[in-house]
Amino acid sequence: MEKITSRSNPVCVHMRKLAKSKSYREEHNQFLCDGRKLLEEALNRGVKIDIVLTNENLEYTFSDDTYVYLTHDALLDSISPLQTSQGLLFICRIPNISGCDYTTGTHVLLDNIQDPGNVGTIIRTAHAFGIKSVILTESTADIYNPKTLRASMGAVFKQHIVVKNHSEITELKKNGVKFIGTSNDVCSIDIKSADFDNSIVVLGNEGQGISKELLSLCNEVVKIPLSQDCESLNVAAAAAIIMWEAGKQICRL
Repeated sequence: MEKITSRSNPVCVHMRKLAKSKSYREEHNQFLCDGRKLLEEALNRGVKIDIVLTNENLEYTFSDDTYVYLTHDALLDSISPLQTSQGLLFICRIPNISGCDYTTGTHVLLDNIQDPGNVGTIIRTAHAFGIKSVILTESTADIYNPKTLRASMGAVFKQHIVVKNHSEITELKKNGVKFIGTSNDVCSIDIKSADFDNSIVVLGNEGQGISKELLSLCNEVVKIPLSQDCESLNVAAAAAIIMWEAGKQICRL
């Protein structure tokens, strides 16, 4: 196994750029992951792994075209998006996402959610509750941001996830897909009264909520009942409650 000892090695430079830049990830059709948990999920799902950089010999079986390099902890720490590396970094190919029927099942649409930790947590929760797909607007945090990947705990490799622009989302509405908005507005209906089956549930930006453009597509708007002195919930917490309710209603949970 070839060893890498210099921080200026092209593999190290490439990994750092993948960790920092969405445009660089898109240009190279790759993203960077850290740790065994994500590696095992990627291998189990047949995700193409291009390069592995590790501080020990690994027992996993890789494809013949996967390059595995040995290095030391200090170099891994200098690359890792974590404060301290988990001893293993690897580069994946961004997968080609197949089509999805949005007229059946429950789907979640994330509108301009900026915190990658929130996005990753929502993806993880969506997979746990059997949500058919997660749709991201173009302004939402990147799926392949290291913080999103880490918060998802490998769910990005298992959950159907796509990015759609406004015209593509509007086209879904024209094709008869039901949209359900989420808000704490007094005019919203209680989530226990909503029918989440065969719908897209829209979750809005942490501070601004759902954009006017997407709110105009919603057939109805639901809210989570809260105590009178509570303004709102974190978007990931609200998403978990809504997805749990959706799962109960269509007898998945």
